[in-house]
Amino acid sequence: MVASPPRHFLQFSDFSRDEFDHLFERTRWIKSRFKNYELYQPLRDRTLAMVFEKASTRTRVSFEAGMNQLGGIAINLNRGDTQLSRGEPIEDVARVVSRMVDVVMIRTFEQSIIERFAAHSRVPVINGLTNAYHPCQILADLYTYVEHRGSISGRTVAWIGDANNVCATWLQAAPIFGFTVRVSTPPGYRLPAGLLDARHCMYCDDPAAACEGADLVTTDVWTSMGFEAENEERKRAFEDWRVDADLMRRAHRDALFMHCLPAHRGEEVAADVIDGPQSVVWDEAENRLHAQKALLEYLVCGRIDAS
Repeated sequence: MVASPPRHFLQFSDFSRDEFDHLFERTRWIKSRFKNYELYQPLRDRTLAMVFEKASTRTRVSFEAGMNQLGGIAINLNRGDTQLSRGEPIEDVARVVSRMVDVVMIRTFEQSIIERFAAHSRVPVINGLTNAYHPCQILADLYTYVEHRGSISGRTVAWIGDANNVCATWLQAAPIFGFTVRVSTPPGYRLPAGLLDARHCMYCDDPAAACEGADLVTTDVWTSMGFEAENEERKRAFEDWRVDADLMRRAHRDALFMHCLPAHRGEEVAADVIDGPQSVVWDEAENRLHAQKALLEYLVCGRIDAS
């Protein structure tokens, strides 16, 4: 009998709304168990390989701690620790590593790298971040919104700043969950037109217009990893795209503020916003741990209904 190909989570659109609803329910259940110090270890004797070509704090800690809490172990591999640094084809690495572990998480540069790896992997592959998408971040962000405000369907999300991988993933999530994203970036930093779904996304030249009546305001650093050479130029270009108290006042009075971190107070966000009462940034960061545990459970064990 031919084995079914593994499920991968390479971009947000890989899963259906029903699958995300299941993941959110499992996240809620797993988080509750964790908070009550109740042991839950469905991944005993399972191994996660974590491959890092980009630096990481939250991704590494959340995946490694999460796998340990689920009863498994996590192996950390930096590019310099492997034969990738000596030119071994990514396809060969995938063929070998996937025979030795149960799931792989990769944090890298080009989306094509993770797609090539997944195409030759025997086990599920998770995108821990690429230049194109950051699906684990938006999985946690959406769960955080639901946790605080209920369904995000019909709501408005304002994205202010760099149209990067996190922004692109919000745009993938919008049609799945039925919300609208208003994107505001400086001239010359827009997303490619092909990523904009007119039913669920609108572009605003003015960040104030993007925030008007929004239910969630979110942003990211002005200079993502790999673009450090543009840092000073970006600081000048993005100066008017800072989420401050004035922008938050334009949003709905119950609006939340999110940031995927790390944050540069005084640049993309004012200190009184990220540290203010509308900010759920720290819940958002913690929920990376719990949402990714639900994701690992689903990819390795399949669908587990409420226990």
